[in-house]
Amino acid sequence: MLKINMFSAADSVKGQGVGSAYNELMNLLRTRLTKEFSVTVNKYGRADLTHYHTINFSYYLSTFLPGRGRKIGYVHFLPETLEGSLTIPQPFRAIFYRYVIAFYKRMDHIVVVNPTFIPKLVAYGIPEEKVTYIPNFVSRQEFYPVDAERKLALRKQYHVDPQTFTILGTGQIQERKGLFDFIKLARENPDLQFIWAGGFSFGRMTDGYAKLKKVVDDPPANLSFPGIVDRDRLVDYYNLADLFLLPSFNELFPMSVLEAFSTGTPVMLRDLELYHAIISGDYAPAKDYAEMNDLLHELPTDAAAMAHWHDRSIKAADRYSEEHLTDIWREFYQQQAKEG
Repeated sequence: MLKINMFSAADSVKGQGVGSAYNELMNLLRTRLTKEFSVTVNKYGRADLTHYHTINFSYYLSTFLPGRGRKIGYVHFLPETLEGSLTIPQPFRAIFYRYVIAFYKRMDHIVVVNPTFIPKLVAYGIPEEKVTYIPNFVSRQEFYPVDAERKLALRKQYHVDPQTFTILGTGQIQERKGLFDFIKLARENPDLQFIWAGGFSFGRMTDGYAKLKKVVDDPPANLSFPGIVDRDRLVDYYNLADLFLLPSFNELFPMSVLEAFSTGTPVMLRDLELYHAIISGDYAPAKDYAEMNDLLHELPTDAAAMAHWHDRSIKAADRYSEEHLTDIWREFYQQQAKEG
């Protein structure tokens, strides 16, 4: 049996997609692959494979210790994807960005969650043959659709008007997520209900913190911020919503989109190029604020379009299901052990 040690602090900060992705993989390994792999977390004993999920400096130092086996790095972000997320003053920002790439270069192999990041890693000097694309996934035991009766009950439970078309966004409250467009859409569409489930996971370091905090503390009447929602309750928010909207300017492979797909909730996204390689055709695309606003004028009264995007969500959920990814991770880890 292969021994895999995970190094991770991904769930130390609530409300991060990195933490959700890590927890999904750990659950898969502990429920579906127990016969193939023995998994430990943050241990310094010998292992066949060491999988680094976060880039803590103590983890970087551990790469120089014996007994690590083959070192696998999980790339959830690149320096450029941090722009608009955190406010890091110079010269510390440049130092941190160099450290990120140095960490990745210490790995024997890299896993990316979006294939568009492979050429970017190559540009940083990491050989393409050392990079593998494995998409994120979600468990259907945690994120699942409900019927109309249960949806109505959820709206009553969370004090959402049962008759009002409701748009949900989730994730950290930060400028990169397109929160200012989300807020503007709420202000310009007072007949619709908007909810953003998420919070300031990194506090005042969050880019745009002061302006965003002002709106969170005093939002428009049709916009609510319930804060960081635990995963076992987040499924309720997806199911009570009519539409999931993520207006992000930069992403890798957002867990929130997969969670929405898994509940069958229609999805609208800012039409980023990086989505084209992974979920093209599965979401209602909008290139900018104006197109998002136009779609929000159309979709609430277009039952056929809503049914279409519901069906696309269900089909996408099949491709990015726990069942499908089990085989991919099994093969990947076994191959890496052979190469080690």
